[in-house]
Amino acid sequence: MHSVSTISGHIIDIHQKTIFKGIIHISNGCITQIEEVENVADQFILPGFIDAHIHIESSMVTPYEFAKVALKHGTVATVSDPHEIANVCGLDGIQYMIENAKDARLKFYFGAPSCVPATSFENAGATINASDIEQLMASDDIWYLSEMMNYPGVLHNDPEILAKIVSAKKHHKPVDGHAPGLRGDDAKNYIAHGISTDHECFTLAEALEKLSYGMKIIIREGSAAKNFEALHPLIATHPDMVMFCSDDKHPDDLMVGHINMLVQRALHLGYDLYDVLKIACLNPVKHYQLPVGTLQIGDPADFIIMDDTQSWKINETYINGEKVYHNGETILPTKKHKIINQFDAKLVQSSDFDVITNDPFTPIITAIDGSLITEKETKSLLITNNQKQIDKANDILKIAVINRYQSSKPAVGFIRNFGLRACAIASTVAHDSHNIIVVGDDETLMAKAVNLLVESKGGLSAVSHNATNHISLPIAGLMSDQPVDIIGESYSKISTFAKDHGCTLHAPYMTLSFMALLVIPKIKISDLGLFDAEKFEFF
Repeated sequence: MHSVSTISGHIIDIHQKTIFKGIIHISNGCITQIEEVENVADQFILPGFIDAHIHIESSMVTPYEFAKVALKHGTVATVSDPHEIANVCGLDGIQYMIENAKDARLKFYFGAPSCVPATSFENAGATINASDIEQLMASDDIWYLSEMMNYPGVLHNDPEILAKIVSAKKHHKPVDGHAPGLRGDDAKNYIAHGISTDHECFTLAEALEKLSYGMKIIIREGSAAKNFEALHPLIATHPDMVMFCSDDKHPDDLMVGHINMLVQRALHLGYDLYDVLKIACLNPVKHYQLPVGTLQIGDPADFIIMDDTQSWKINETYINGEKVYHNGETILPTKKHKIINQFDAKLVQSSDFDVITNDPFTPIITAIDGSLITEKETKSLLITNNQKQIDKANDILKIAVINRYQSSKPAVGFIRNFGLRACAIASTVAHDSHNIIVVGDDETLMAKAVNLLVESKGGLSAVSHNATNHISLPIAGLMSDQPVDIIGESYSKISTFAKDHGCTLHAPYMTLSFMALLVIPKIKISDLGLFDAEKFEFF
């Protein structure tokens, strides 16, 4: 790494809302002096960007490989919830993420997953109880209690849930929220328990109501859930109470950009430069008490350098005074990654996806592009030889979830809006328990797609009658041990394969991964069956 003792340029001071010519003096990784001078390098210096809520696992690469790309986009820190790998590998998974991230230069701040498993209506690979949370909260490697999905448990004063919140408060660490659509007295009560943020708001009215109760809102723009368009007016009205996040960022999208893209979009819409940068750079530091520099004397020397404030092209990224990215190249050595996993599913056959019934009336999951929310329909489907049939003409396909932790029969349902033709796609990235999830218009192809994942013990697959496409994810069935550019290219190809076979979704695999997320309305499916996420019960 190349360390610097001084650097000059046009310094963007977000705190004082000014830009001035100056020299920054650095010693032992910290800023010791900032002086105004006339003759400076023709460049702009500003604090780096922070993703206020992300699951690194969704990038399908390790934290170390994630850093190689994020540093290029000017990201210097993330508030990272290892909830995904915790559902597969428990406390060992959390420790894996912490250890892998330690020499990545980018500053990862991990939380303690509050809901593992997310619900009792699915089989997961691990359970993290209140005693485990207390152990995690006592660690200097854990910075907050991550998204409290079980808002019914909070509202009904579930002793186990409340004990986790109490543990966070005891250690003076914030509690993140996760309560999509929660309004009125329920939202007020939820927030009153000490829940400080929510990244799940999908309407401006919901966000404004939660803000009025004292909650901070994290504007999310990920690969599947995209809320920036609905929530960006908050940038002008509540710049002190808002942050940016991606939540889930698949590798192809990560290659294109990160929080820097939200900064550019906000500025293009005409929002104040200093409000936007406060949201992207300062607010997460203040809320989570992160040791990340914001260009103040005494701070760690974390900053980025750009040519101008129009193109927002990042030329260099510095962490603790060390140059870690320069003009297209991240300065991190190659690293060999350990493998950790839990996988014991068995091969399936096409008949495992048969739905035997005499009742034609069927609840249908309707996927919505760009949203984690689904709609619920009821349709009459054709019954042939006591078997309920796929309705290709109306784009009603089969979807199934299979327990990856032990041999069991698939749970099968029906779904609309995937559009696949003579194709099936499957994944072991299936929030939150990460069982195997598959969708297709042909049971034989569904079995073929699933069996590719069983044989590789995790990954993504896409199959037709004459072609296959597969990405192996050996680390917990969630992440590759390969560099992100390789996985990003592979992910683009497999997504294109699905789209070439009729899928019209922007991110087919990201959307598929959330069809098993039972805590998001309105209708989902787990390895135990079709689930009404509004009534919180099985059909």
